[in-house]
Formats: sequence, structure tokens, C-alpha cells
Amino acid sequence: MIELIDIGLNLVHRSFQTDRAAVMERARAAGVGHMIITGTSAAASEAAAALAREDRANLSSTAGTHPHHAKDFSAATEDTIRALAAGDEVVAIGECGLDFNRNFSTPEDQRACLRAQLEIAADVQLPVFLHERDAHEALCEMLEPVRPRLAGAVVHCFTGGPEQAKRYLAMDAYLGITGWVCDERRGQALREAVAMIPSDRLMLETDAPFLTPRDAPKGTPRRNEPAMLPHVLGAVARLRGQSPEEVATVATENTRRFFGLN
Repeated sequence: MIELIDIGLNLVHRSFQTDRAAVMERARAAGVGHMIITGTSAAASEAAAALAREDRANLSSTAGTHPHHAKDFSAATEDTIRALAAGDEVVAIGECGLDFNRNFSTPEDQRACLRAQLEIAADVQLPVFLHERDAHEALCEMLEPVRPRLAGAVVHCFTGGPEQAKRYLAMDAYLGITGWVCDERRGQALREAVAMIPSDRLMLETDAPFLTPRDAPKGTPRRNEPAMLPHVLGAVARLRGQSPEEVATVATENTRRFFGLN
């Protein structure tokens, strides 16, 4: 089986605190050869980078502030992200973006936080790792003007339909697909979009410990793990009418190229 890369998992989440080593070992046994740990706040980004530094052969990280935490973004936060971005283990700026579904931070704070991180990404020439929920048009309006100055952009945990996919693809963005695609109820639009994503713009992720595939085998724990990535791969391959090996090959090649992984 072709080595898989999980482009987004929250490995520093508290739910992994007691068995993180076992989680990583199960992932490797399942064929997940590299994992990119998501930074969602200054503290989480520092923890993700520290963990990635311990195992550079298998781990990388991102550095950024999730829109839920936008209200806490400050000059000190920006300094932390910029300092972390200088480390070889940090391969993208984010998770950053807009989330108008829950609005844990106001839309105004979210926009200011995203604007600052897009500028950081442009300055340090790292790609952006984007989050969007119920904010597609607003995110596109902010991303389009700055996109030519960015090293790259991936919409993490893309859950939209074909039209949203086309809009992101028109900006030369990549799309990260999670276990959301395994849910035939709320994931129908995504299932339609997956079939039309160009092979050179596709990536795979689990977003563990969240988004456990709805159709996971009976007895699968509710907490998602990176070892579930082959299950996501299988669903994507079926929807695209390709073999898992074909999808794994392009997704891994895309990921290595995008994030500059060896």
C-alpha cells in the first residue's frame, strides 16, 4: 500500500494525552507514514511544534489561530506564530479561517485574525491551512486578493459541494477530505464534489479526534484516530471510481509537494 499522509489531526488534543504514543503506532501500522499536527491557538501551536520536533521523520505541524479563538489573537500571538514559522517542523500557517456557524468569536474578530495570518503566510512564504464553515463567500472575498502572494492554500476539512469546490479550485487551492465524506446524510454535497476534484488538488485527512466516519466498522471508538485514514481513502476512491492505490499515490504526492515534505 502507498504511504498515506494525514494533513490534519489534533494530536495535542487532551483526548490523546494518555495514549498518544499508541495512537501514533496504530497510525503507522495502518500505513499512515507522516502526520501533520494542527495548531489551533498559540499554546496548541507551540505544543504541536514541540511534538513534531521529537519525531521529524514522521511528524510536522502548523502554527496559527483557529477562528474560534480569534478573540484572543494579539500582537503576542502574531509574534509566536512568526517565531514558530521559522522552525523546519512548521509547514503551514493555520488553522486559520472563518466559522460563522458557531461564532465563538465575532465575525469582525475572525476577519481581523484571518487577515493577520494571511499576511504572516505571505511574509514567511508558507502555505495557509484554512478552516471554513458557513462562511464560503466571506472567505473567498478575503482569500482572492492575497492569493497571488501566498505560497499555497489548502481548504482543510472541505465539506462543500461542487460549486464551492470550483470556486476554491479557481484560486489554485487544494482540498482536504475527511470522514465527512463517509456520511451519506449530511455529506451528500461533498460526495458529489469529490468525484470532480482534479487529482492534483486532492489531499486526505482525519481531523482526529473529531469526525469519526459514520460508516466506520462496528465497535470503532467514538474518538477518531489517524489510523482511520485508510477508511477515508476507501470512501474517496469509491466515489471517484478509482482504486485506493491510485488515490493514495496522488494524494501523497500532492501533500509532499505542497508542504515541502521530503
